[in-house]
Amino acid sequence: MSALNLRQIEVFRATMLAGSVSEAARLLHVSQPGVSRMLAHMELRLGLTLFERRKGRLLPTPEAQALFGEVQQVYGGVQRIQDCAEALKTGEHLALRVVASPSVMLELVPLAVTALTREYPAARLYLETLTVAEMTRQMVARQADVAISTVRLDEAALAQQRLGGWTLVCAFPRGHRFEAQKSVSLKDVVAEPLVAFAPETTQGRFVDGWCDQHDVRLAAPIQVRSGLNACALVACGAGVAVVDDLTARAYPSDRLGFRPVRGAPSAEILSVTQGQAATSALGRRFMALVGRQLATLKPARR
Repeated sequence: MSALNLRQIEVFRATMLAGSVSEAARLLHVSQPGVSRMLAHMELRLGLTLFERRKGRLLPTPEAQALFGEVQQVYGGVQRIQDCAEALKTGEHLALRVVASPSVMLELVPLAVTALTREYPAARLYLETLTVAEMTRQMVARQADVAISTVRLDEAALAQQRLGGWTLVCAFPRGHRFEAQKSVSLKDVVAEPLVAFAPETTQGRFVDGWCDQHDVRLAAPIQVRSGLNACALVACGAGVAVVDDLTARAYPSDRLGFRPVRGAPSAEILSVTQGQAATSALGRRFMALVGRQLATLKPARR
């Protein structure tokens, strides 16, 4: 028995649904003789009689009914595929697990996620703030799909792409003498009572390395592990702090002022994905939106 091609199956199905050759031809936008020839050719190839012609009527045989049942199952599967493809456009059936550094989770990632949900309203999104070590572990174990990190992860199996950068600013309480300046120097900062990052933190290592390059020693009576804690202390009058501009921009207080620190180094903001696996459309769009948000952020200054 020869196999049927897709066009023959389509003509057979249309004829079964329409109940006549003329109506099937109308549905398929072809000529009536063309449908008749196609059906005759099918019967010849299959060695089966599919229809009986009685007084101008087309009657499907039991063989045709059995074949039609199989054809309908195939078309049902095709329709389900089409429905699934349409649903995926809105994010249905899709999930994205995002892990991120603390500073980018304050404003940058939430802005990108908000924009993403407008484009994919049915998608499920899972967000978590992690340390560099835990972020690396989850990405390597494929427990997360995308990471947005303020430092490069030390893992060759991961693909990392620069989305933008961050730098350092000085946070001070309102009314401080720094308000009168457009920017401050590192020496200006260390001359003040200082709230600093613990040396084992990512930002602590970053700031300490910068100070070492300028032969400046930080003497900070208060040490913290997050930019939010530093800003909270500064807002209460505990001193000044050097924090990343992402935290400065997102900190919700009118009791703080920020100024650029002259000569401050910059660092990368990176998207991290699996090196040996493709990223979903949802993940790619999320990363693009993070990059777009970075490009539109204004300098942190109050």
